[in-house]
Amino acid sequence: MDKASLEKLTRLIRYYILTMTTNAGSGHPTSSLSAVELLTTLFFKYLRYDLENPKHAGNDRVIFSKGHASPLYYALYAAAGALTQKDLDGYRTFDSVLEGHPTGRFKYTEAATGSLGQGLSVGLGEALAIRMKEKGVSPRVFVLCGDGELAEGSVWEAAAAASYRKVDNLVLMVDINRLGQSDPTMYEYDISIYKKRFEAFGWRVVTVADGNNLKEVDSAFEGALKGDKGPVVILAKTVKGKGVSFLENAMGWHGKPLSTVELPNALKELGEVDLKIRGKILKPLDVTVKHVLDLTGVAKPTYDPIKPVATRKAFGNALLRLGAFVKHMVVIDGDVKNSSYTEFFGVKFPERFFEMFIAEQNMVGVASGFAARGYLPVVSSFACFLTRAADQFRMAANSGATMIVNGSHAGVSIGQDGPSQMGLEDLALFRVIHGSTVLYPSDAISCESLVEQALQQKGITYIRTSRPETQILYAVKEKFPIGGSKVHSSTKKEVVTVVSAGITLFEALKAQRQLEAEGIGIRVIDAYSVKPIDQKTLEQAAQETKAIIVVEDHYPEGGLGEAVLSAIHPNEFVHLAVHKTPRSGKPTELLAYEEIDANAIIKAVKKVVE
Repeated sequence: MDKASLEKLTRLIRYYILTMTTNAGSGHPTSSLSAVELLTTLFFKYLRYDLENPKHAGNDRVIFSKGHASPLYYALYAAAGALTQKDLDGYRTFDSVLEGHPTGRFKYTEAATGSLGQGLSVGLGEALAIRMKEKGVSPRVFVLCGDGELAEGSVWEAAAAASYRKVDNLVLMVDINRLGQSDPTMYEYDISIYKKRFEAFGWRVVTVADGNNLKEVDSAFEGALKGDKGPVVILAKTVKGKGVSFLENAMGWHGKPLSTVELPNALKELGEVDLKIRGKILKPLDVTVKHVLDLTGVAKPTYDPIKPVATRKAFGNALLRLGAFVKHMVVIDGDVKNSSYTEFFGVKFPERFFEMFIAEQNMVGVASGFAARGYLPVVSSFACFLTRAADQFRMAANSGATMIVNGSHAGVSIGQDGPSQMGLEDLALFRVIHGSTVLYPSDAISCESLVEQALQQKGITYIRTSRPETQILYAVKEKFPIGGSKVHSSTKKEVVTVVSAGITLFEALKAQRQLEAEGIGIRVIDAYSVKPIDQKTLEQAAQETKAIIVVEDHYPEGGLGEAVLSAIHPNEFVHLAVHKTPRSGKPTELLAYEEIDANAIIKAVKKVVE
């Protein structure tokens, strides 16, 4: 598209930005106005995309990491003919898919954005996914960031990983408009600092002295899209509020639309606007990628029933066993592959194993990118370190991403490594994630079965695995449906029900045997499915026994106990959990110290029946 047409489109897009935000009474017009030339040039001169088929494998991808610039985002699609004026008039209203920050309800959105600093990680994941299948010229991933979000560490985690992996189909555009929400940004217009930083991270850098000049922007894209291999960043100096004199480079306008009185004066400054002009987007590459889940012929796991196996190892075994059948599964690790045994998969399927090192936020963002391209990412780290990426998981859920997450080394039962390595908040974290599934296997058989079940789940599925070796409890033929549980009955009349999972299940079974020898029967429920929890079985237990005792290797807040109470209302409830600050020690010492071992369970049962 020629320069004159692009100039007409920039005026139209600014018109849309101003009118839709004023009509909505909210939004971020000034943050959108600054990047108009950047994105107009991209969309209508360089982008390859089939608007009729947003899932086309050959499409380039565009991610607005600065999601508050959604007025620009939607205006671009309107200028391309994919949205009408009526659509724009619905901006930020309840029934409209044009939400305040982009979400998957709008069909062209790759990932929900708006929590700043995450878009580059998602873009990296998509770029890596694309590189797995496409040979030769491949689709590109374009990510728009604001200068303010470069203060987020997750951006630099992604920058380091992209350079390390020499990702050559990833283009970052940074809109350096100097002003943040409440103050100027850290380095304002000193592009040289950003340039040095990206170069230090191994990126090729293209700078634009005037990012609101179409000729300079066009030249920048020409330079960015050819040359050396590896990721490239366009650093564009722009003016916040560009196009409206009283908004330009002015504080106090972030997230503030023009009033109906101010709007006409602003529109006059745009000059003549051609409301009928539409931009044309180039057609995508001819690429086809299909992902099929077919577990026909997959072998059952085999374990020596008398040899203990840690569930963390069983998780690794499951990935290895299933990997050949789930060819769109990728494993993303945070430098713990030899502890969580994801290395088994990595050795067998190196092309589908991605080491993201000690950068958990980027690791989860990358997984979201893979999920957006139709892959099934498996994320693995210690349970405690996954809490660093709470916001990335939250946004992945908002994006509708499907992934499996393994949190190993959970609870005080890891022993001597001490409290910094103990996942004691992880069940609470993943239970609260919208649409999540939370699983906590106790032995190798249940773990492998639950991994297989997780392959068929939508959304985020969290599997909590343990460090200590545990005995085999179940036969290979046993089934572990999500939302179910396993009941271990006593031969004596059951007076109390003990609900547990994972490590403390074995303490509950030990207590059951000892109490049975004393003539006291208890029912033990293995609540391997924490979310959804087996409400029917729990209700029956609450009706048939005097009390419910929950014992868990987790803090009391948000864990298994609260999951049980969300499902039933027992007459009497006792909660044994990690109440003290843990310390280094043997697993048996720590379980006793926290009063979640067999002796503590026996004591609690006897107190109830006395």
